[in-house]
Amino acid sequence: MARIPPEADAMPFSDKTFWIETFGCQMNVHDSERVAGTLAARGYVPVERMEDAGLILFNTCSIRDKAAQKVFSRLSQYKALHREGRIFGVLGCVAQQEGEELFHRAPHVSLVAGSASYPRLPELLARLEAGERRVSGLEPAGDEAFETELTRRGHPYRAMLTIIEGCDKQCAYCIVPYTRGRERSRASAAVLREAQALAAAGYTEVQLLGQNVNSYRDPSPAGLSFAELLAAVAGIPGLKRVRFTTSHPRDFSAEIVRVLGDHPALCDHVHLPSQSGSDAVLRRMRREYSRAEYLEKIALIRACRRPLAITTDLIVGFPGESERDFEQTVELIEQVRYAGAFIFQYSPRPHTEAGAWGEADAVPAEVKTERLMALQRRQQEIQAADNQAWVGRTIEVMVEGFHERLAQWSGRASSNRVVNFSGSGKLENTAPGALPLLRPLRPGEYAWVRIVRAGANSLVGEQAPPPAAGA
Repeated sequence: MARIPPEADAMPFSDKTFWIETFGCQMNVHDSERVAGTLAARGYVPVERMEDAGLILFNTCSIRDKAAQKVFSRLSQYKALHREGRIFGVLGCVAQQEGEELFHRAPHVSLVAGSASYPRLPELLARLEAGERRVSGLEPAGDEAFETELTRRGHPYRAMLTIIEGCDKQCAYCIVPYTRGRERSRASAAVLREAQALAAAGYTEVQLLGQNVNSYRDPSPAGLSFAELLAAVAGIPGLKRVRFTTSHPRDFSAEIVRVLGDHPALCDHVHLPSQSGSDAVLRRMRREYSRAEYLEKIALIRACRRPLAITTDLIVGFPGESERDFEQTVELIEQVRYAGAFIFQYSPRPHTEAGAWGEADAVPAEVKTERLMALQRRQQEIQAADNQAWVGRTIEVMVEGFHERLAQWSGRASSNRVVNFSGSGKLENTAPGALPLLRPLRPGEYAWVRIVRAGANSLVGEQAPPPAAGA
């Protein structure tokens, strides 16, 4: 390991304002909320601009090389603030991946902490406040999930709720088991208490999170399965929508589909990463299922009592991927007809099996780019065609905001499709005999929208009365 530069003179840290920039997935976004809650409990105050913060934190993602490099670019871009007395910290997956080497790559960083260290944040912060120049929390994850009451929610009406951390799968390309550790599920009682508190606070949509969310195993005597936990959360009064991500096909079951059909509060959406349509590539990826087994899971979802949108993740250019392997992935999206897909080029990651394979089976960069563009183009064509089926339907949309330039509201359907719509607002309840009052919609409210047009990435509609019962 390269030598870490000597410490500068240590001084107590007194500017208790903070700013967090988050990279990566929804798990990271929610981790930032929990970190912000811990900071607030120690008297730190959030600010709107990085330049105004005494403590600047980057909560990082290392799932792809570009995400990790972006963090170092940001650190370099703002290192001048360190000379003004600002304290920098790197949290999350890049911190765990790089370890104390990060102090060498970015000498102005004072805190390096992986996600497994978040329960120790009060202690790490106290050391920073006392004047320590370099503080690290890099211990491996233990057997218990991170529990905290100190969550500073960044969203006023949609809340995220982690139910399981880490991953026991050993996919050849994935760094998550190294950076996040083994699977640790939260006790069902703790999950339900948090969900009930969110409903009581006025949140109407909750998203259950985990690297492999359907691998959830209740560690408490209650012993709830993931499907049973889903049903319990969906039954909490006040919660109108419950989502979950990300599912692993290996652990996706008929019981989950049955619960989705039985509980209207569970959203009409399943995210089920396939990663490839080729058995040969799936074996090299160590995905633990075949194409046929994956399609059996898709058939289960399609057989649900109500239609469910299916989205996925796909990797192109995995080492050894032949032209025929790629064609099988194209055939998979044409067969499944996903409502959406996140498609990425493979990039080797440290601490992974595939990352150590070298260049022997590497797919040339220009071929990966061509395949990425071709797969994205075909997926867009599928979405554009299939979304036409929504034209003429009236659906419920959670309002997220208003586009002044377009004079349209924007929101999401239960299926997670983006919906842009025009509308006159919401009628307020008025006294008997009084004229009704119309006010603008507000983010977090729900509106019924009749779809009049559809594109590949969104639906367009007009505010409408709710459909008649049974329609």
